[in-house]
Amino acid sequence: MKHGLALVISVWLLCYVNTAMAAKFSSPSHALQCAAFSPYVGDINPHYGAHPSKALINELLDTLIKQTPFRCIMTYGVLNGLDATFEAAKARNLKVIAILWLDDNPEVNTQSINKGIEVAKAYPKTIIKLSCGSEVRTRHGYQFDGEISRCIDTLRKAGVSQPITTIDTWWEWCNRSSTCAQTNFGAQVDWIGVNIFPWWDNLYSTLYPCTPADKAADFHIARLEQLHKTYTDKDIILTEFGWPHGPEGSTGGASKTGQHCAVANSQNQKQVLQATFKQLAKKHWSGIAFEAFAETWKPSKEGDSGSFWGVCSGLAPYRCLQGLTLK
Repeated sequence: MKHGLALVISVWLLCYVNTAMAAKFSSPSHALQCAAFSPYVGDINPHYGAHPSKALINELLDTLIKQTPFRCIMTYGVLNGLDATFEAAKARNLKVIAILWLDDNPEVNTQSINKGIEVAKAYPKTIIKLSCGSEVRTRHGYQFDGEISRCIDTLRKAGVSQPITTIDTWWEWCNRSSTCAQTNFGAQVDWIGVNIFPWWDNLYSTLYPCTPADKAADFHIARLEQLHKTYTDKDIILTEFGWPHGPEGSTGGASKTGQHCAVANSQNQKQVLQATFKQLAKKHWSGIAFEAFAETWKPSKEGDSGSFWGVCSGLAPYRCLQGLTLK
């Protein structure tokens, strides 16, 4: 009788565990739904002048929590006071994907890598993933591939616990091929971080020159499906996607076909974010909305739309897009 009872209990426990695990991994709740977070708001510029203060970082995170559904952020750098973000995130129970910013200065890159190791070890439960740079190839071609590899190797030798990648656009992760081939980084990274922006493809691509806002979510999913077929053994995260809400009605210029498919407004921004998160949730895939707060310094780099990507305004009192849902 005891053996029979033990067998029944064992079978029940096995079924319970399997059911619980299946529920966990079939539920979209386990997928990350984050916002890209940079505290360079107002008059603050990453290239000169004062750095974001701890007080500002705290205020922005409090605003994000109060006015949006995001409880996960992706950060851009660990130097110049940005490391204060991790303590602030920990205090608010926010999860963080941390980018160690890499550019064309190896000395500064070394500082970024060393600081990245420090914060990764100090906040192992807050910082859940790491990236060696963001769009380094998009900005510099293959010139600094060695810096990316050096960062990855150094993080591994340091024994950080977080999975490591380098983030770049879908075009770079497809090895600049419409058929999508692997890059040399595919074998080096633990996961794939990919940025997908039909807004920019509309303006500069000959492959996909006309994707309106109501088709953007489908565009995101199609590119992700290409990457899943290419990198079959990797977790793939949509690390940046979004749509500018201004200047209201602007298109940012004609596309390669002469059409004006990329129309900026708040309605389109909300539609793109919500439709994409909804489709990601159905597939149990993670996504990161670009971006939490508008950065007013960006127009010089990204045209008129550069300062209109934020879900929240980049000027106090930092009002955010209302009614945004992620599922």
